[in-house]
Amino acid sequence: MTSTEKSRNGRPLRPPRGAALAGVIFSLLLIVGLGLARYAVPADLAAPGIWLTEPYRRNAVRLALALVPFAGIAFLWFIGVLRSRLGELEDRFFATVFLASGLLFVACLFGAAAITRAILDSVAAGNIDSATYFFSRRLSDALVNLFAMKMAAVFMISLCTIALRTAIFPRWVAFLGYACAALLLVVIANWKWIALVFPLWMLLVSMQMSFAEFRSRDAGEAAQR
Repeated sequence: MTSTEKSRNGRPLRPPRGAALAGVIFSLLLIVGLGLARYAVPADLAAPGIWLTEPYRRNAVRLALALVPFAGIAFLWFIGVLRSRLGELEDRFFATVFLASGLLFVACLFGAAAITRAILDSVAAGNIDSATYFFSRRLSDALVNLFAMKMAAVFMISLCTIALRTAIFPRWVAFLGYACAALLLVVIANWKWIALVFPLWMLLVSMQMSFAEFRSRDAGEAAQR
């Protein structure tokens, strides 16, 4: 029996250390970034941009925006390392969905960050009117809360399915991921803080992969002795 057949029959695949580390970095940066943005920017899209006149709120948003590129890089690193580790065990269908949804998530996140930064810079220069503000605000909100989070849900579903086939993290984490993905698909438009479900679940996945890596390494050292 080949190693591929053994893995498909339930033998756990050794988790990649680089993916676990990148996942932790991404999760922490996104949790902080989303938390700052949710705190500083009102959830009501019809509300006037009073938050733009308050320095501490503007600074909170600027800090959140500064974290976005690094969160995106860590997320792409997570995808790349994980796909490299899976190798020939990768199912082409779910691997395609996994990669495409991840890339679209990052693209939507970067797009929303760029629009928000443009709003801040336009206000600082005094070159924005109410119509432009509301258009930009709604576009940024749609990119994050509609498109990015929907892609995050698809990413979670594909990653959970891959995990069930390769045992790269525990089954209960995968089933929890399915539940969280369903939550993002249904609830995200009604409660903006629900967006934190994705980075929190990613943090759980990364920690589980990290623990599995340490256990696998300890077991290997014990076997050599």
